[in-house]
Amino acid sequence: MPMPMPMPPDAAPRQLTEDVHVFDAPFSLFGIPVGGRMTVLRLPDGGLWVHSPVAFTPERRAAVAALGPVRFLVAPNLFHHLHLPDWAAAFPDARVVAPKGLRAKQPALRIDLELEDLPDPAWAPVLDQMNVRGMPQLNEFLFFHRPSRTALVTDLAFHYAHSEGFKLRAYLWLDGVLGRFAAPRFLRLFTKDPEAVRASLQRALKWDVERVVVCHGQVLEHGGQKALHDAFSRL
Repeated sequence: MPMPMPMPPDAAPRQLTEDVHVFDAPFSLFGIPVGGRMTVLRLPDGGLWVHSPVAFTPERRAAVAALGPVRFLVAPNLFHHLHLPDWAAAFPDARVVAPKGLRAKQPALRIDLELEDLPDPAWAPVLDQMNVRGMPQLNEFLFFHRPSRTALVTDLAFHYAHSEGFKLRAYLWLDGVLGRFAAPRFLRLFTKDPEAVRASLQRALKWDVERVVVCHGQVLEHGGQKALHDAFSRL
């Protein structure tokens, strides 16, 4: 009997809790290897809620399918949608979820459900969410998985406690996030109404967060509530 082929390291999920898995993947921004992360949450019915899909590969598809049936594929802001078409094609029964404005930006992308201020009833039992207003070109949603006390942050904060490579370190230094959990300076380019941004974030700062999963950098396992407060105080 032939032996199964080993799964590539970056195709294997990393389990944070029973219902929270992450997939780390290479991703470059203007030639800078910032890395990317997809988070897969298991809903009470056993279905999967997939946040910020990374580059699609057959190996990653198989790893996700092994966790359960995919119910939702979620673009958390107007930039983290690049790989949604491939994942939507691979899981045609999953609903594609995105913020308002993505239909206009990507008319060819199938979008089944637009994010609102309140979570959809399908994930409301375990997930809270809030829209960060005042940044219409980014239009990011933050999410909070209550059972695991895990917040999901896309581009509003990075966490590079350690980093390798001159390009990445230089970029992180210029953006003010080298060696710490922080909001990158580039967000100022997207901020049209600072008061609306700060008012929106007050709700997220009330969440009882312990862990923060960022899309760029390392997962912050402890002290999430204070880390978010300190990072968002820069916005």
